[in-house]
Amino acid sequence: MLEVQKLNQFYGQSHTLRDIDLHVTEGLCTCVMGRNGVGKTTLLRAILGLVPTRSGEVRFRDGELTGPAERRCARGIGYVPQGRQIFPLLTVEENLAIGLTTRPRGKRRLPSLIHELFPVLKEMKSRRGGDLSGGQQQQLAIGRALALEPELLILDEPTEGIQPSVVSEIADVVTRLKAAGLTVLLVEQKLPFVRKVVDRFAIMDRGSVMAAGPVDELGDDLIREYLTV
Repeated sequence: MLEVQKLNQFYGQSHTLRDIDLHVTEGLCTCVMGRNGVGKTTLLRAILGLVPTRSGEVRFRDGELTGPAERRCARGIGYVPQGRQIFPLLTVEENLAIGLTTRPRGKRRLPSLIHELFPVLKEMKSRRGGDLSGGQQQQLAIGRALALEPELLILDEPTEGIQPSVVSEIADVVTRLKAAGLTVLLVEQKLPFVRKVVDRFAIMDRGSVMAAGPVDELGDDLIREYLTV
């Protein structure tokens, strides 16, 4: 579904992404892993057109992804950034409505799936986003991304800074979304979460993909070499 080929990206003179190849299979969950600072978030942002790239290409379905992030998302990509980035002064309902802005005017209705997955968002629809807990804000951020009914959902560190009970809920949500046919690409560092929901992995180090394959091939040797601090 998503194919990244020979992608290179620079910040000034710093070569951040080096000939990145990444394949995301339709209907599966693919996880990009690696220590802090190896380029994982930059890769997601490059896929979405949020940072400029020097060379290479990103293909989605049958065509190349080009142009600004809004145009790319309108093709069927939902994005939940690291740190959630909800609007703290807007209500839950207003935050969700922002996720509809890339859809055609006649189809700007919230999918019922959002409240089925996250009933707390319906209960708190009039509460300001900034008044929610960290876990509730993450659910809101995912719900906002699902508002455009994407074919591909991209999540950057979805379990960062949230309580274990909500981590488990998010794992269940990702599993349900996969069962419904959604393709997921995420960056994640918590191994128990990865082993529960992920089908394929790609490990990055120093801006390059060093290893990739089915998650049952993520062995102790790779974990020691590329993931332990």
